[in-house]
Amino acid sequence: MQLRDPAPGPGEVLVRHRGIGVNFIDVYYRTGLYPAKAPIIPGMEAAGVVEAVGEGAREFGVGDRVAYATEMGSYAELAAVPEGRLVPVPEGVTDDAAAAALLQGMTAHYLTHATFQVRPGQVALVHAGAGGVGLLLTQVLRSLGARPITTVSTPEKAALSRAAGAEHVILYTEQDFEAEVLQLTAGEGVDVVYDSVGRTTFEKGFRVLKTRGFMVLYGQSSGPVAPLDLGPIAKGSLFVTRPRLFAYVPDTAALRDRAAAVYDWIAKGRLEVRIGGGYPLAEAARAHRDLEGRVTTGKLLLVP
Repeated sequence: MQLRDPAPGPGEVLVRHRGIGVNFIDVYYRTGLYPAKAPIIPGMEAAGVVEAVGEGAREFGVGDRVAYATEMGSYAELAAVPEGRLVPVPEGVTDDAAAAALLQGMTAHYLTHATFQVRPGQVALVHAGAGGVGLLLTQVLRSLGARPITTVSTPEKAALSRAAGAEHVILYTEQDFEAEVLQLTAGEGVDVVYDSVGRTTFEKGFRVLKTRGFMVLYGQSSGPVAPLDLGPIAKGSLFVTRPRLFAYVPDTAALRDRAAAVYDWIAKGRLEVRIGGGYPLAEAARAHRDLEGRVTTGKLLLVP
């Protein structure tokens, strides 16, 4: 079904997309794991240029390069977006990088700077180390002086994870990550687990945490986790949190501060964005199948 081109309402900006980010949150909305009133245009992230501005919108002009990552409806050529949810894209950041890095880059930023404030020398376990967030998160951890251990499914993904700065890479299809992590840390465990996988990794993750360690469950690509037994958590005085990006960018100022930090890293060459595949917008379903099948690396983009 073809829809009419949207028009910007009061306080909105009409954006013509040049790149559209594909994220697991899109899968969650598509499958109903996250509720949304149907029908919906999926997608939360895109970069493009301003095509028109609505009444009262004054911060951006026609032709300005912008991006967003917290508004539904990016799987389209055009979107009318509230001006306060847009961020400027600076010189030195390409359209593809702007679209590919915003949501996942801000996720890596808040996970390491706010959810758990990483300090030099700390050891972190990162699941899905060759995924979009995993590669960015590993680079950020390294830049902060931490020691990342990652899990991946194939030797090819292991090579990518090492190139991003992983100190150790565990091939979870052949090795038990619990045993490997404890061996690598001489039985001490890690300071923090960054888990975007969920059901298949969550329970074992607690057993590789140090006393007073942090379990950060920020995704559930393998499915929702089982109900939580507080006994093992109490035994190690452990912490567990289920953060979402929206809580860390509650207003325009916070959103633009985090986005500016990510784009500054990219512009200065401190953060490399790996784009694992570009799909025509009409093939969004194939992009979802590939993402869910875990056959991809880095970030996937849709091209309008």
